[in-house]
Amino acid sequence: MKKSIIIFIISFTFLSCFKEKVSNNFTFSTWTNSGREFDKKLWEKKLNYYDSLGISEILVGGSPKILKDIIPLANKKNIKVHGWMWTLNRPGDTIANKNPSWYAVNRNGQNSLDFRAYVNYYQWLSPFNPDARNHIINNAKQLIEIDGLESVHLDYVRYPDVILGADLQPKYNIIQDKELPEYDYDYHPIAREQFKKIFEKDPIDLKNPELSTEWRQFRLNAVSSLVNEIISIAHSKNKKVTAAVFPFPEMSRQMVRQAWNDWNLDIAYPMLYQNFYKQNINWIGFATKQGVSDVDFPIISGLYSPALKNPKDLEKAILISKENGASGISIFTADNLNEEQKKVFIKLKKTILKE
Repeated sequence: MKKSIIIFIISFTFLSCFKEKVSNNFTFSTWTNSGREFDKKLWEKKLNYYDSLGISEILVGGSPKILKDIIPLANKKNIKVHGWMWTLNRPGDTIANKNPSWYAVNRNGQNSLDFRAYVNYYQWLSPFNPDARNHIINNAKQLIEIDGLESVHLDYVRYPDVILGADLQPKYNIIQDKELPEYDYDYHPIAREQFKKIFEKDPIDLKNPELSTEWRQFRLNAVSSLVNEIISIAHSKNKKVTAAVFPFPEMSRQMVRQAWNDWNLDIAYPMLYQNFYKQNINWIGFATKQGVSDVDFPIISGLYSPALKNPKDLEKAILISKENGASGISIFTADNLNEEQKKVFIKLKKTILKE
């Protein structure tokens, strides 16, 4: 009996230490683009630079071929490479462009290829169109097949912003104190028909569609099912799926119809760009804590370097993320840090990162 108790105590102590060790792990990462051509010397220089800052994971936008070339170089620095993929927003997609019916439709009946909300690169596919979904899944499969890739990193996996951040609205000369029809998607014919089969009403006829929880949830489910299908395929190939998402699930639902707490992700990267919402640094801690409490997978707090030019703000943003349960931070982007910001990373590399 005493022997069993001793074994239990030892096991419990080991597990407690192990849990503590895991919870103390904290990582630095960054989003970056690869360019159209692979330049070995350039990438060796970039990776040395990232390593000097303590960055151990990079989310790289680039072709599968270039990602395959980067991975062996990154491995030498023990830097993990994620394949950064624009999911539903597909600007310049030559295959999708030939199929206007693939695109999401707003409440005015305009599709996202013809009417580009806010900026020209907003060209959003509809998660309701089966061919568009297959196209997106095939894009993900190309990344899933890359040996040594840490994850397929999904971005723009939502609808166009029905409500912009408070700081962004004046830049587009827009006042969004309600959901405006030109920014309210997805009234795709397939979506409307599927909704009618269930509820016997056409969502286009709703007087106040923003008040219909069924219509909102119906659209949320379309994105979630697409994401979870990609995750299922990836996991069957022993590949992780991560995603750049809006700050926390309730906010994401309201602003971009994105219910990322319903996704079976391995890691989420909430983009906590406080200046977009006219918020302070403490808001980063609040949003981090909310995201951590809403999901059972790790959270990496996404930080926006142009809004953290003051090194004290940057340091506080990193530390407050850690204090509120984040497993790391990802900076957008390490490629444009000023000298004072770099010093913050070098300082914190020595104090809060796992050696």
